[in-house]
Amino acid sequence: MDLECGSYLTDHAKSAVQQKKLPIVRIDRALHNLFSIRIRLGQFDGNPAKLPFGMIGPNHVCSKNHLYLALEAARNGIVLLKNTAALLPLPKTSISLAVIGPNANASPLTLLGNYAGPPCKSITVLQGFQHYVKNAVFHPGCDGGPKCASAQIDEAVKVAKNADYVVLVMGLDQSVEREERDRIHLDLPGKQLELINGVAKASKRPVILVLLCGGPIDISSAKNNDKIGGIIWAGYPGELGGIALAQIIFGDHNPGEVSCMIWTRELLNKHKEIR
Repeated sequence: MDLECGSYLTDHAKSAVQQKKLPIVRIDRALHNLFSIRIRLGQFDGNPAKLPFGMIGPNHVCSKNHLYLALEAARNGIVLLKNTAALLPLPKTSISLAVIGPNANASPLTLLGNYAGPPCKSITVLQGFQHYVKNAVFHPGCDGGPKCASAQIDEAVKVAKNADYVVLVMGLDQSVEREERDRIHLDLPGKQLELINGVAKASKRPVILVLLCGGPIDISSAKNNDKIGGIIWAGYPGELGGIALAQIIFGDHNPGEVSCMIWTRELLNKHKEIR
């Protein structure tokens, strides 16, 4: 409780002291606790560049081992919530794919969420899918990102109708949720739900819904919609989250442990059908 990461103390602590609501002794105690830890970590032992970790740079952070660790973290944190009639994984044979939604080709920063440094690689969800499908057509579906104040449903429906499979990449970003920005409901923002339902109704096959978000979202309507065959929660999966999602959707990796048994059963069923 000695450290605040927002701006409340910056804005109000001085006034609280002046009004004698906050004793100086409590500030001194907090500073003592914080700086004693930093002293124990050696942060004040001379030139930082000469300390054991003083020369860490992009060549260390962006090493192959660390990038692989980022990919593993993303793959193991993604959870399969629904997979009706073994829709997933998608076939790797020649297919056409519609990738629709405000988070489908959003800035890679969307995948990072909060508390992150600059990414070593910048790969969007769409780019991850394009590693598997050459004929991947993108449409944002919404104006203004995840806030989706207005939706381009008719245009998105046209794209969906011409594709063998449809992936809807929806959810939130830091314009909707972050430190000091709370939501007042659990619904998808703006016209997102209308876009999901419109595209799902028009598509040849049940669609796959991917959710990027940190906080909870009410997706009960999607859960009960037969035209939505798969639902994947991805959180904010980091710089290689786009690759992780593609690997999961095309069956090169099982999703997180919560759903591994479900996913394995679906793969076994597909294997039986092939035999």
